[in-house]
Amino acid sequence: MKLSSINNIPKFLLLAFLSFSCSSDLDFNQVDDLKLEPVFVANLTYFDVPANAFVDNGNEQSVIFDAQDFNPFKNSILRDDLVKTEFDFEITNTITRAYRIDLNLINKNNQNIETLTFNVPAYSGTANIHNFSEVFENQRLVLLKTTAKISFAITMAPGPPLTETSPGNLKLRSGATLYLEIEDLK
Repeated sequence: MKLSSINNIPKFLLLAFLSFSCSSDLDFNQVDDLKLEPVFVANLTYFDVPANAFVDNGNEQSVIFDAQDFNPFKNSILRDDLVKTEFDFEITNTITRAYRIDLNLINKNNQNIETLTFNVPAYSGTANIHNFSEVFENQRLVLLKTTAKISFAITMAPGPPLTETSPGNLKLRSGATLYLEIEDLK
């Protein structure tokens, strides 16, 4: 009988110790001061144009044009809480011609807001990968948020003639990093 009461002493001491814990008043109003700053990375656009796309019925075409809808700012979180955006572009040219790529940001009235221009040198047998970045903040970000379409105009510079069998491609990969500040959680 004595042995079982000795085994209960550590249990009793542990229970007594746990009942004397510290506590303080909780301030649930701190949630009003909460500020979230998430960062998202997303694909923006991509194209892969073969050299023979610049040849139509045996004739070189110096310009290729493509337009697409671009409406991420219909989302209220992106429209209201976005504070900065970075566009990153990687352009690879394996065609023996230089190119100028114009990315046009167009609003809902089909007016050009801004043109981003990338000059890409001709392929000469070595790696021909070029990286470009564009940052949108403050007033420039306000303009970006009015974008409804993006278009690409690819202009080929003078150089060796291209044919239907010319090798190589012009590739563009791009992504966007979005920085948000969310303060009003009510």
